[in-house]
Amino acid sequence: MTSIQSKDKAFVWHPFTHLKYAEIPVNIVRSEGLYFYDDKDNKIMDAIASWWVNLHGHCHPYISKKVSEQVFINEHSIFSGFTHPNAVILAERLLRHLPDNLGKVFYSDNGSTAVEVALKMALQYWNNKSINKGTFIAFENAYHGDTFGGMSVGERNVFNQAFTAFLFNVERLPVPTEENISEVCAKLEQLIDAGTIAGFIYEPLVQGAAGMIMYKAALLERLIAICKEKNILCIADEVMTGFGRTGTFFASDQLQLKPDIICLSKGLTGGYMPLGVTACTNDMYDAFVQDDKTRTFFHGHSYTANPTACAAALASLDLLEEEKTIAAINYIHRLHLAFQKTIAAHEGCRDVRVCGTILALELSSSDKTHYLNNAADVIAAYFISKGILLRPLGNILYLIPPYCITEKELEYIYQTINEFLDAYIKR
Repeated sequence: MTSIQSKDKAFVWHPFTHLKYAEIPVNIVRSEGLYFYDDKDNKIMDAIASWWVNLHGHCHPYISKKVSEQVFINEHSIFSGFTHPNAVILAERLLRHLPDNLGKVFYSDNGSTAVEVALKMALQYWNNKSINKGTFIAFENAYHGDTFGGMSVGERNVFNQAFTAFLFNVERLPVPTEENISEVCAKLEQLIDAGTIAGFIYEPLVQGAAGMIMYKAALLERLIAICKEKNILCIADEVMTGFGRTGTFFASDQLQLKPDIICLSKGLTGGYMPLGVTACTNDMYDAFVQDDKTRTFFHGHSYTANPTACAAALASLDLLEEEKTIAAINYIHRLHLAFQKTIAAHEGCRDVRVCGTILALELSSSDKTHYLNNAADVIAAYFISKGILLRPLGNILYLIPPYCITEKELEYIYQTINEFLDAYIKR
């Protein structure tokens, strides 16, 4: 154990820690492109983009240059009563890519707070209009962050069981399938007809933390159509699905009907710095901007629209808009589909699914598919021994790589998955 690891054990509390450091955390001393390098100079492929945030590879020279330049210009400035060029330019550029019905950008500092802002916006929107609507609809198995609003609209599960008594009530819908869509639509209409629904929040096309559960845009569109017809606000949580992950710039691009609010974070800065965005319609904004000060949206963060984070986001957007990045996204998708065909029949697989650059493989298991499935420890240990970082969701292993990954590197990961499945079924 190195000095850093020893001090880590003594002083640091890591996310999702339940054992008393039975596992010594890997000490990363540098990173470049797809790779981490530990203190023994081992190379580790970051096949999950560091919790889905890294788009273009680690320490990308272009983003690093823009960030380093910014810290000598304006590292941070208050955003209440003040502005700065990066925040304005970033909002304008994001709105060019976002659905046409969205007109305003509200900044925060991570995905959970982007969702929290959206929920508060929706509730206060109706309150400012003196309309009594205070209930949200969300999907079963949803995950929308770790703040109290985010936990409330998320599924009641191991992530939030200690706080269940303190969370507000939410109505649930099954994720739509071809088989259940009629029943789901009927239940949605029934819930809305009760007259208290403020909004419908959803992860479009892919439920990330639930196990990369994927569903069709056409089915989601039917639910949004009902909400639009009945004047229910639609909130798209694109914290994970944004910035090319599902094959289009935003997952909402694959639908004709657009949300009233979109939440963004993770890939927003290319994985460099924390930044959140909640974009909404001008109609929503207008409900808060009145002579009556009590209608104000009383929400703000010390690091709102941090200029350095905005500089990273602008640099990441520059790269995202390049033809070679779009080509890379499409190429990763094609390679995933080809691998899906070769591996789908393997007896170690319960299911293999692909959406854009996301590939998820559900491992056959005697236990049910669940976040706490013990297969996670076996999967993680095997792949790290092969120089690949995966962070499985129970018995679901998945890839969501940076767009800089090469065909050779992907083929190595695919080959390792195949070898793992062969070994797994012989256990």
